[in-house]
Amino acid sequence: MKISHKIGAALSAAVLGLSLAACGTDDPTTGNTGDTGAKDMGTITLGFVPSWTDGLSTAYLLDNQLTEMGYTVKMETISEAALIYQAVTTGDVDMYPSAWPEVTHASYMEKYGEKIDDLGTYYDNAKLTWAVPEYMDINSIEELKGMGDTFDGKIIGIEPSAGLTEASQDRVLPQYELGDEFEVVTSSTTAMLAELKKATSTEAPIVVTLWRPFWANAEFPVKDLEDPKGALGEAEGLHFLGTKGFADEFPEAAEWIGQLKLDDDQYGSLEDMVVNEYGDGKEKEAVSAWIEKNPDVLPALTS
Repeated sequence: MKISHKIGAALSAAVLGLSLAACGTDDPTTGNTGDTGAKDMGTITLGFVPSWTDGLSTAYLLDNQLTEMGYTVKMETISEAALIYQAVTTGDVDMYPSAWPEVTHASYMEKYGEKIDDLGTYYDNAKLTWAVPEYMDINSIEELKGMGDTFDGKIIGIEPSAGLTEASQDRVLPQYELGDEFEVVTSSTTAMLAELKKATSTEAPIVVTLWRPFWANAEFPVKDLEDPKGALGEAEGLHFLGTKGFADEFPEAAEWIGQLKLDDDQYGSLEDMVVNEYGDGKEKEAVSAWIEKNPDVLPALTS
């Protein structure tokens, strides 16, 4: 599949998800129901930001496996990370399937952590970044000082409540003394990717807020800027978070979830297949194809 096709499909998927209202529930008929002959294990609702493809990919992976165990899985597409944490604490959703609680979402954990259960870390090398196109002769955030005019004074960011946005505004700008020249322009992941696509297609200058793992790092000609002051934080784990008492209500699910571990290659291939190879509306087919290609990665089903 050509890159332009893949990017367009991924952006279309994100636009569709983001057009839904915050905490908008998908049609329950689109969720899997445990119709494999297993007993009814209950209903688990997953909440995620659809344009954040780590959560999108793992949500559909959980959907596949939890359904096999006999659970009914429902999806809640939510517009902001803060709303997901709130929904987990109130039980409006049972799980956040790809949270960044160690660094990026640390402030949310300080606020809501007592009402949230950490169900496990499935990936341990997540990282926040600022990035520029490979054709630019700049390699460090420090080098941005004095270059405000080159970039029209803009760091192209994502959602306002994202931990990456908070880190960029509250730590990176002041620590590198960039606040007089730059502002972090917030909107959405979809809008950021559209700006990145536009700039790289004409080899124009741009700085964007990105993260790893994320398919855009491979699809666009970008490079991470060095962060010698460590303002964006160290690498952290991606966690499954559940509402308080999740393991008591869904013990088999909690046991399986706690065993799931993905390395860089496994995670990268999952996200690429869900977002790029299959795309919008074919997430379930993508996960099934990925499982077929990676039969030894997942823990054994507990039910």
